[in-house]
Amino acid sequence: MTHPQVAPALARVPETAPEVVPARHPLRWIAAVLVLAAVCAAVFSVATNENFQWNVVGAYFGTAAVLRGLWLTIWLTAATVLLGFALGTLLAVLRLSGNPVLSGLSWGYVWLFRSIPVLVQLLFWFNIGALYPVLGFGSFSVQTVDLLTGTVTAVIGLVLHEAAYAAEVVRGGILSVDGGQLESAQALGMTRWRVLRRIVLPQAMRAIVPPAANMLIGTLKGTSIVSVIAVHDLLHSVQLVYNRTYQVIPLLLVATVWYLILTTLLTIVQYYVERYFSRGAQRVPTPWQRLRAALAGGIVR
Repeated sequence: MTHPQVAPALARVPETAPEVVPARHPLRWIAAVLVLAAVCAAVFSVATNENFQWNVVGAYFGTAAVLRGLWLTIWLTAATVLLGFALGTLLAVLRLSGNPVLSGLSWGYVWLFRSIPVLVQLLFWFNIGALYPVLGFGSFSVQTVDLLTGTVTAVIGLVLHEAAYAAEVVRGGILSVDGGQLESAQALGMTRWRVLRRIVLPQAMRAIVPPAANMLIGTLKGTSIVSVIAVHDLLHSVQLVYNRTYQVIPLLLVATVWYLILTTLLTIVQYYVERYFSRGAQRVPTPWQRLRAALAGGIVR
């Protein structure tokens, strides 16, 4: 039985919930249309401008000389990142150690190689023969110019430079792990190496992967600087061609398109690597899953 004072109040309650009308943002849509129109106009201008000589770009895009330079760029990037992060991880561990000598040496390395521009480092290592004409002892000596070729010099300079920045990235990732977990692991009798391998690094990877991927993409583009020491990377290969044909813009576009392709592929790999290491913290649907849900009329969260 309903109380007589409550009955009139219940009678005034509407049977259906009021319709929620979302706020309209006309300026937002107008701005989006204007930006989209500007982008389309820019793309159309680039595609139809005969001065870009897209036929020449297509003719040289897959030539043997360009592909050889592309392969050297990929190989040099992979070697620089792998060796740089291996050395950088060691430097980060030494920096966090309780030994003041090792920690100081690690700090000094990072300070030195972050202070010197990478171009200066490459030129220095390329001319190291002026300081040490011969390397080795006695009959095991070898001329420096014969040992340190342009490619070897590029690897040495880029790896030493990369390691200084990788050390700070890895150190930041390690410091992001809660110290309480380290104390719990040590209380269970786990060795420091086991704690680092099984607890610290898996969690630190969430903080390491984004800047590490950014460094990888930066290294891919930064390898073009080795052209100054006559290493036949992608940029140097197209330079050799346009120095002969004088078709500067089309050949630079060849290198640009290849860099865009490689950067796009690395960005896709970065997305899935980040997703893998963040699987315990969050689960974001992939673009493919969103597309399938949209086609099915559902929503993926």
